[in-house]
Amino acid sequence: MLLRTQGRGRGVRRPVLRHPAQVVVTAFLVADLIGTLLLMLPASRAGAGSAPVVTALFTSTSAVCVTGLTTVDTATYWSPFGQAVILGLIQVGGFGIMTLASLIALFLSRRMGLRTRLTAAAETRSVGLGDVRRVLRGVFVVTVVVESVTAALLTARFRTAYDDDWGTAAWHGVFHAVSSFNNAGFALFSDNLMGFLTDAFVLLPISVAVIIGGLGFPVLMELARRVPVRRWSLHTRLTLSMTAALLGGGTAFVTLAEWGNDGTVGGLPPLAKLLAGWFHAVQPRTAGFNAWDYGQVTDETLMGTILLMFVGGGSAGTAGGLKVTTFIVLFFVIVAEVRGDRDVIAFDRRIDHRVVRQATTVALLGVAAVVGGTMLLTELTDLPLPDVMFETTSAFATVGLSTGITPQVGEPGQLVLVVLMFLGRLGPITLVSALALRQRTRRYTLPEGAPLIG
Repeated sequence: MLLRTQGRGRGVRRPVLRHPAQVVVTAFLVADLIGTLLLMLPASRAGAGSAPVVTALFTSTSAVCVTGLTTVDTATYWSPFGQAVILGLIQVGGFGIMTLASLIALFLSRRMGLRTRLTAAAETRSVGLGDVRRVLRGVFVVTVVVESVTAALLTARFRTAYDDDWGTAAWHGVFHAVSSFNNAGFALFSDNLMGFLTDAFVLLPISVAVIIGGLGFPVLMELARRVPVRRWSLHTRLTLSMTAALLGGGTAFVTLAEWGNDGTVGGLPPLAKLLAGWFHAVQPRTAGFNAWDYGQVTDETLMGTILLMFVGGGSAGTAGGLKVTTFIVLFFVIVAEVRGDRDVIAFDRRIDHRVVRQATTVALLGVAAVVGGTMLLTELTDLPLPDVMFETTSAFATVGLSTGITPQVGEPGQLVLVVLMFLGRLGPITLVSALALRQRTRRYTLPEGAPLIG
């Protein structure tokens, strides 16, 4: 931890990074910088010379922020050493965000008053009264178990069905297991996973790993302890219910939208269409693998995928987006307003008004980031607006899906996407922690005002 000397008194040494948001941002900036420097080494590139600065920066940011957008072909542009660097950055980014998000929740619960801390402990059992070692150990165990099982399944499939030797099969299995659990979307095939569109033994393990990583550490720990359903915390109930709704609804919507599209699944049998629809309902939240060409999908699928990407996955997990809890809280706000209720109620629990304000703030700033990024990228390029909006949403939500325009946006456009990836990965968690720590109570009440709405 960096230290500084206080200017007054006895020169008490205090940490420079006293706010958890500062720790998170600094840690990811350092990892991004190290990754950029490593990818600029000649050894990281498969061809002659070293990678350009912007290419290395873009790839490093995409890996650390577990996004998956690429301006070059990961399979052919980077050497095995460069691919290993990317894999390491993905692991650092995914493990780091799960750990830091969980520790921030722990930190915030201890900064609250006693009554609020007890309430928080009841509603976030996994981190409310735990310690740092338990959080780190839990995240590590979950990561190792899920990635190991997924890697074993994929390795066996690559070895037996695709004639890979054991070394190649193991490398492909490990890389895609780490990439899927961390919701990164990087693949070691030039067409991502388009060659496996009908292979359930590849798509299903990857999908399950994506979902587990996207649920978030607090939910996983509560499920691991086999807490009865009736005693689930509100956070777990909201996360699981919204996740199930998005997976089910997304699968039905995407499958029907692409059913007759010959550019994607039009010529496949019904079960294969359903598998493809399921896989492409999972990936926008927020893994970024693709087994079909998003440049060939229908406009309905494009817009539906944008919405799924923007919502994202669970809090304190490897998924990006604005998080499912943010949107389901806003849904219950609408329900309360329509009913004329004074309090926002969800699953027989009253949602704190501060949580409602935080959800509203995060959602509106997220909309502003995507709209602003889309406008800026539209000015910098001549690309179609739907493709640009898809790209900026994918970057901000750290998804990694693309209609294929990433290499075409130019270096200025790529730098815009770098900023969006960084904001999307760190923005929600740092913003919420900052809002929580800045809360204060006025000792007086101002006169009421009622501006017209609508």
